[in-house]
Amino acid sequence: MDRLSSTTLIPDAISGARDDISQQISMIWEQIKAPLIVPLLKLAVLLCLIMSLMLFTERVYMAVVITLVKLFGRKPEKRYKWEPLKDDIEFGNSAYPMVLVQIPMYNEREVYQLSIGAACGLSWPSDRIIIQVLDDSTDPTIKDMVELECQRWASKGINIKYEIRDNRNGYKAGALKEGMKRDYVKHCDYVAIFDADFQPEPDFLWRTIPFLAHNPELALVQARWKFVNANECLMTRMQEMSLDYHFTVEQEVGSSTYAFFGFNGTAGVWRIAAINEAGGWKDRTTVEDMDLAVRASLKGWKFLYLGSLKVKNELPSTFKAYRYQQHRWSCGPANLFRKMVMEIVTNKRVTTWKKVHVIYSFFMVRKIVAHIVTFVFYCVVLPATVLVPEVEVPKWAAVYIPSVITILNAIGTPRSLHLLVFWILFENVMSLHRTKATFIGLLEAGRVNEWVVTEKLGDALKTKAGAKAPKRPRFKIGERIHLLELGTGLYLFFCGCYDMAFGKNHYFIYLFVQAIAFFIMGFGYIGTFVPNS
Repeated sequence: MDRLSSTTLIPDAISGARDDISQQISMIWEQIKAPLIVPLLKLAVLLCLIMSLMLFTERVYMAVVITLVKLFGRKPEKRYKWEPLKDDIEFGNSAYPMVLVQIPMYNEREVYQLSIGAACGLSWPSDRIIIQVLDDSTDPTIKDMVELECQRWASKGINIKYEIRDNRNGYKAGALKEGMKRDYVKHCDYVAIFDADFQPEPDFLWRTIPFLAHNPELALVQARWKFVNANECLMTRMQEMSLDYHFTVEQEVGSSTYAFFGFNGTAGVWRIAAINEAGGWKDRTTVEDMDLAVRASLKGWKFLYLGSLKVKNELPSTFKAYRYQQHRWSCGPANLFRKMVMEIVTNKRVTTWKKVHVIYSFFMVRKIVAHIVTFVFYCVVLPATVLVPEVEVPKWAAVYIPSVITILNAIGTPRSLHLLVFWILFENVMSLHRTKATFIGLLEAGRVNEWVVTEKLGDALKTKAGAKAPKRPRFKIGERIHLLELGTGLYLFFCGCYDMAFGKNHYFIYLFVQAIAFFIMGFGYIGTFVPNS
C-alpha cells in the first residue's frame, strides 16, 4: 500500500514542478514586459513604420514617374542624338570606332561555348573589334577547353584574345582591370562586357555604339536582361518577378530622370575614357559594377538604359546558387555605401539633387531599407505584437502599405500575377539572407568580400528543357539544413499558435503560412516543377 501511494505521488510531484516552472516563467515575463519589452517593441514598430513609409513613398514615386515616361516620355532615340553609323568611302572601316568585347569567366564548363560564340557572332567590321576572353578558371581541363574554343574562332578570322593571369585577386574586377592593361586596348574607344552566360544578338553593337558615338556626355549604354530559363521552375519565376521590376521601373526611372542607375555588370557598353576618368575597376567590394557607375556619375557622366534591347541570360536554378548570388548583391551595395557616402556628400561636380537621389533613393531605400523592413517588420516585429497585445500596429501599416508595395512590384510581370502569394512568401524568406548580408556589408563583417560564382547550366539547361516535363512536381533536398530559416519558422509558428489561442490580432493564418515557407526552405526542399505560363 505504501509502495502504491509513493508511486502515485511521483506524477503529482512532476505535475506540480511543471506548474511551478510555468508560473515562474509567467511572473518573469510579466515583470520584464511592461518596463522593457513594451517600450522596445514600440520603438521597433515606430522605426519599421518610418522605413515602410520611406519604401512606400519611393515605390509610389517611381510608379508615377514610369507612368509619365510611358505616356509622354520620349524614346531614347529622341532624348539623345542617334543615327546609324555609315560607311566612309575615304576612310573605309577606320571611320568606325574600335570596340573591345570582354568576357570574364571562371570554370564555365557549361556556357563558355555559348558566350564566346555569341560574342564572335556580333556584327561589326572585323578589323574594328577585339574579343577578349578573360579566363580565371582554376580547372586545367576547362582552361584547355576555353583556349581551344578561342583558337577555333581565331582560325575563322575572328580577332579573339585568350587572356589568363596567375591569380584571382579582385575576382571579376581584377580580371577586367588586368584586361584593360593590354597594349591593344589602347586603340579601343568602347568596351562591351558580357558575363559568361550572356548571349547578345548580332546587332547589339549597331544599336548601342551610335548613342556613345554621337553623345560625348554618355558613359554607358545598358541593355535589359532576357531570362531564357524563367519557366524552368517556380523559383526562377519568382526571380523573374523581382528582376523585371528592377529593369522595367528602377532602371528606366533612373535613366529618364537623373541619367544615373547602377550598372548591372554585364550587357552594357562603356566609353573607355569614362572608365579611366572614374579611376578604373576597383575590387574593394563585391559590386565592382555599381562602384564604377557611382564614381563615373560623380565625374558628371550620364548613363542610358535601353529597355527595348534585350540580351539572353540565365537565372540561378538552384537554391544554393541563388542564396550566394543574393548575398553578394545585398552585401556589396551596403558595403559600397559605407565606403562612398562621404565621397558623394563632398563631391562638387554634381547637383545636390543628384546627391540626394544617389544617397537616399538609390542606396538607403532600395539597397538597405527595403531588405531590412521586409524581414524585421513582417517576420519579427509584426509577429511579436501577437505576444505583446499592449503594442498595436496600425492597419494601414500592416495591410494597406504592404499590399500597395506588393502590387506595384508585381505588375512588372503580368503573366505571373497568379503566383503573387508564392512570390510574397519567397521574398520574405529571402529577406532574411538579404538583411543579414546588408548588416555584414554595413559593419564590414566576416563574409563581406565573399565571392562565389553563380552556377550556370547552359547546354545542360537546354537538354533539360527539351526533355518531357514530368507529370508530378519534383523536389530537391538541399545540401544542408539552414538553421536561420528553421529558427524563424519556429518563431512564426509559435506566434501563430499563440495568436490563435489567446491573441486579438488574428494574424495566425499569415503566420502559419509564412512559417511553412521558412520550414520548406530551411530543410532545403525547393519545388522545381514547371508552373503553367
